[in-house]
Amino acid sequence: MPRGDGANERIDAIDILRGVALFGVLMVNLVSEFRVSIFQQFLPPDPATGVLDGWAETLVRAGFEMKAFAVFSFLFGLGLAVQFERLARTGRPRYWLMRRLAVLLVFGLAHLLLIWNGDILTEYALGGLLVLPLLAAPVWALAAAAACMFALYLFIGVVPVGIPWPEAGWFEQHVALANQVFASGSFADIRRFSLDELPVLLPLHIYVFPRTLALFLLGALAWRTGVARRPDEHRRLLIAIAVAGVAGGAALSMLDAAAGAGQTLLAAGYAATVLLLAQRRMLHVFAPLGRMAFTNYIAQSLIFGYIFFGYGLGRFGRLGAAPVFLLGLAVYAAQMAASAWWLRHYRYGPLEWLWRTLMYGAVQPMRVALREKG
Repeated sequence: MPRGDGANERIDAIDILRGVALFGVLMVNLVSEFRVSIFQQFLPPDPATGVLDGWAETLVRAGFEMKAFAVFSFLFGLGLAVQFERLARTGRPRYWLMRRLAVLLVFGLAHLLLIWNGDILTEYALGGLLVLPLLAAPVWALAAAAACMFALYLFIGVVPVGIPWPEAGWFEQHVALANQVFASGSFADIRRFSLDELPVLLPLHIYVFPRTLALFLLGALAWRTGVARRPDEHRRLLIAIAVAGVAGGAALSMLDAAAGAGQTLLAAGYAATVLLLAQRRMLHVFAPLGRMAFTNYIAQSLIFGYIFFGYGLGRFGRLGAAPVFLLGLAVYAAQMAASAWWLRHYRYGPLEWLWRTLMYGAVQPMRVALREKG
């Protein structure tokens, strides 16, 4: 097993950004996918939706949808570059990263098949394996590959390429059936129904996959160029990205033909803004949550699965967006407190520890030593 891979060499700004991004991921998953069927968004708006519920849905859709996952994808690529650099000390960085991604793929498939079909870990593991050969490429090659992948994403979005998609009538029938199965079905019923949805969800993943790869490469590029490694030394660039990203991204997001570019640009503006503000002490409360993002992400699936699915409280399709948004705030705040407490005693989150242990094939140290606490 390699030693000195930089496990304790944390960069607070990146952990803070990851913790903030997880809030957006939580809200999108909770309001748009656990509360109701993911296919609900393809139906006309419900005229019976209350004002507060409408505001909550609009806030999540306009503020977080596609943006939070873009930031998370960027951070995943950045993390790959960090790990590649630190594992280079072993002389076999690709070997260890391949093992790391293989373990993540197992976690992702388990999450997908046993807990929730909205999993992103499987896609991240497969995407990570594809970009792994490029992590040692010159900076210009990373930039060129990212540009090509993003161009492909935009091309798929505006040009019909034959990706199969159901007829309009299918969505209404499927959402009605989903409301019944997810709210009152047994664990086996829900898992069977979820697996049956996968072929219909596949086109959504095919569409967004080139963007995911582009963001992985941009994350690696941000680390290689030092922008994410030393954000305080790149304040002018980050300010420019923040202003252009938030203003330009918001404007483009209003245009149907440019919504994909606008969402990604807006995500870049969000990320640059958080990195600029990360030196402020008040944002450090998000760092523990970011360090344990894997554990917290899976915990959210377990918590919300119990609340909304029939094997638990069965609230699927029965709650408005406003109370569910408040529920998300409560769960996020609880995870912030739990993560801070846990990391005062342990080096890693439970799943982060298991991931490292399986990757290296040896039990990793878990408890924080007294000298580290001091």
